[in-house]
Amino acid sequence: MKAAVFHEHGSTENIKYEDFPDPEIGPDDCLIKVKAVALNGFEPMILGKTTALRTPLPMIPGGDIAGEVVELGANVDKDSWRPGDRVSLYPLIKGEGMIGESRLGGCCELVRVPADCLIPIPDGLGDVEAASLPVAYGTALRMMITRGKVKKGETVLILGAAGGVGVACVQMAHAAGCEVIACSSADWKLDKLRGLGADHVINTQDQDVRTWVYEKYGKPRMGEGGGVNVVVNYIGGDTWVDSLKIIHPEGRMLTCGASAGYATENDIRYIWTYEISIIGCNAWSRADQAETMRMVTDGEIEPVIHAVRPLSETGGAIQQLIDRDYFGKIVLQP
Repeated sequence: MKAAVFHEHGSTENIKYEDFPDPEIGPDDCLIKVKAVALNGFEPMILGKTTALRTPLPMIPGGDIAGEVVELGANVDKDSWRPGDRVSLYPLIKGEGMIGESRLGGCCELVRVPADCLIPIPDGLGDVEAASLPVAYGTALRMMITRGKVKKGETVLILGAAGGVGVACVQMAHAAGCEVIACSSADWKLDKLRGLGADHVINTQDQDVRTWVYEKYGKPRMGEGGGVNVVVNYIGGDTWVDSLKIIHPEGRMLTCGASAGYATENDIRYIWTYEISIIGCNAWSRADQAETMRMVTDGEIEPVIHAVRPLSETGGAIQQLIDRDYFGKIVLQP
C-alpha cells in the first residue's frame, strides 16, 4: 500500500509518501480501506518527539479515520460487520494505545483495527465529515456536555478557541444555547469564530481576558454574581490562576490538556471561596464519538473543514498545523 511515513523524528521533510507493507489482521481484527483521515494538533508533537509517548518507527501519522471494511478476522461477528460497511474508527485501542501516537496512524491506504473499535457511519454523513470528528469533536462533546454539562443561558469563555478542540467547543456551547466568549490571538480566526456562534470575541494579543470579563460581567463576589459560569482552559501555564479569578460563584473550569504547560501556579482560595468546580476530561468514549456523528447528521452542528488534500501531501498538511495556517480540520484522502 501507499503511506505517508517518517523513519526518524524531526521536521516535515522527513515524511515520505512511499510503499509500505499491508497490515496483517488477527482473528479479532478487521482490515479497513481508508477513505479519509483528519489531522490533529498532536501530529507535529509526535513527528518532532516533543512528548514522552513511545512512538514506533517507521511511523505513519493520522489519528482520525473514516473507512470501509475490506476483510474480517476469523472471530469477528459476521452478523455485526460485513465487507463494504462504512465505519468510523475509535482510535483508543486497548493494549496498543492511540492511533497516530503510539500506534501506526491512518495516513495510508489500509489499516488494521480490532472489530470492537468500529462505529457505523450514519447514512447521509460523508467520509470527510466523519473523519473530522473523533479527536476534536469527541473531546469537546465529552468536556462540554458529558462532563461539563453546559446549559442554555450560561456564559462560557473558551481559551484557545481557534484550535481544533476550541472550535468544536464554540459550536457545542452555541448549540446548547450558551452565551459564548471566544479567545484567540488572530483577528481572522476570531471573525470565523463569530460566524460559528461566538457572541463575543477577545483578541488575547490586545486585550487582557480578566479585565475584559470584569468590565463586561463584574468581578465575582459571593451572593452577588459576576464573572462567567464556565471557563474552558486546556492552555494551562500562566493562564490558570487568571481563569480561576473570572469564574462566577459555583461556576466551573473545564480542562482536557495544558498546551502551555501543566506545572501551573495555583491559588486555591478562589476554589473554596467561590465554590468552583474543576472538571477534567481525558479523551472521549465510543458513545461520545457516535453522538458527534448523530449531531452532524441531524444538523445540530457542522464540522469545520479547512481543506481536503491528497494523501501524498501529508507533509505539507502537517506543516500547516505547525505554522498555524488553518482554521478547522485538515483532511487527507488516498
